[in-house]
Amino acid sequence: MAFTLSGDDACRITFPSPIPNPYWVAFSARAAKLIGLELSQNGLPSDPEWLQICAGNSLTSATHRFASPLSTVYSGHQFGVWAGQLGDGRAILLGELRGQEIQIKGAGKTPYSRMGDGRAVLRSSIREFLCSEAMHALGIPTTRALSVVGSEMPVRRETMETAAVCTRLAPSFIRIGHFEHFASLQDISRLRELADLLIRDHYPECQDHKHPYLGLFKHICTRNAKLVAHWQAVGFCHGVLNSDNISAIGLTIDYGPFGFLDQFQIDHICNHSDQGGRYAYHRQPQIMHWNMACLANAFLPLLELSHDAKDAQSLLREALEGFAIVYATTWQSLFRQKLGLSTSQDEDIHLIERLLQAMHDSKVDFTHFFRQLSYVQQTQDIQTISVRDNFIDRESIDKWLSDYMYRLQSENSIDEERQRAMNSINPKYILRNHQAQIAIERAQQHDFSEVQKLLELLSNPFDEHIEFEEYAIPPPANLEKVEVSCSS
Repeated sequence: MAFTLSGDDACRITFPSPIPNPYWVAFSARAAKLIGLELSQNGLPSDPEWLQICAGNSLTSATHRFASPLSTVYSGHQFGVWAGQLGDGRAILLGELRGQEIQIKGAGKTPYSRMGDGRAVLRSSIREFLCSEAMHALGIPTTRALSVVGSEMPVRRETMETAAVCTRLAPSFIRIGHFEHFASLQDISRLRELADLLIRDHYPECQDHKHPYLGLFKHICTRNAKLVAHWQAVGFCHGVLNSDNISAIGLTIDYGPFGFLDQFQIDHICNHSDQGGRYAYHRQPQIMHWNMACLANAFLPLLELSHDAKDAQSLLREALEGFAIVYATTWQSLFRQKLGLSTSQDEDIHLIERLLQAMHDSKVDFTHFFRQLSYVQQTQDIQTISVRDNFIDRESIDKWLSDYMYRLQSENSIDEERQRAMNSINPKYILRNHQAQIAIERAQQHDFSEVQKLLELLSNPFDEHIEFEEYAIPPPANLEKVEVSCSS
């Protein structure tokens, strides 16, 4: 159900600002299935009016009319500091089709635009489009991207760029920041309305909970704990885990200065604007937990409706402690799967941690290593295992490989079955920054073929695609550091 809180204190009717001469840059036929769009043989909507809708130039197609587009208000903590009122500064919710909210991003100013033009540029829109669809194909909860529409309309960021509008889909775009906003105003009525909306449409299991709002909080924590564990397992860095960028239904949302790890560095910072490293790779679980603590503070007035203040605080604190348990359990399970381990043994965590430390010390490519590890044979002489060539300390990695072989043998692992299992969880292809940059630069010259190629490749990231082998290897030295910032 689309955002249904009534009144100007929750959302405002916001009509998009048209862009001149729009054109398709990218379109996801897979995402289009979610809302039942009929497509032509070229993979684009058969109704040409959808180009105008996705550009923000029209609200009407042959079969649908989006009569009341809106933007919503929320607040939040940015880089650990209370930022006060924020809101959809460049996102406009058009409406809902088949249980998916349709939101266009970059279609002009909204009532909540903060010293900006409400526009997005081609560069950032392509990055969000590709990564949204890539994350979905990896099995990680995410908002989806329907399209990118471009225009020659100039937009200034660090330099002059051209405008673009990204259309994205989600069952709900409600954020932790929505709860923080109404809690900061001590608006209990709005808090309750928002919580009831989530329970009704996205957490129906909480309706029969002894304490529905406590149950809702636990479920939100659980989803986000599992989400960040999946990020860690694929080497994904979000870049800006402000509380207003956290989904209330556990989706990856707001793709900005994100990045997948190339050379593994446990403290990698993908956001050039994050000079203190608050959102570094190894801190993401901690920061997500911190954001759940912000949500707990926002939920406190709801629990105080049926408990005294002391009991409400105790219940939320206890529920918050469950985050670490869910995260650790999920993380351990995922990394066991990445190593092809089908059973759980006490020494596994030490085995995983030793490997990650060795990868960090030698700056080993995260994705490439785990994919290649699947091809190791238990009868193989360690000196002939190719992945060891990526490590500086050969003695250390040889000892690890020996222990790994022994661990596989302890559960009677069968190499062929293990390889299939590992290749179903360790992707061969991820969206590497240098590849996205190449696609962007070509798109800026009106060549969208590389965007489409990456979309198809990333939509099937576990397949071999031998003809695209060059997309699976680590970037060359001159392309290792493609910087992205909050404007990306």
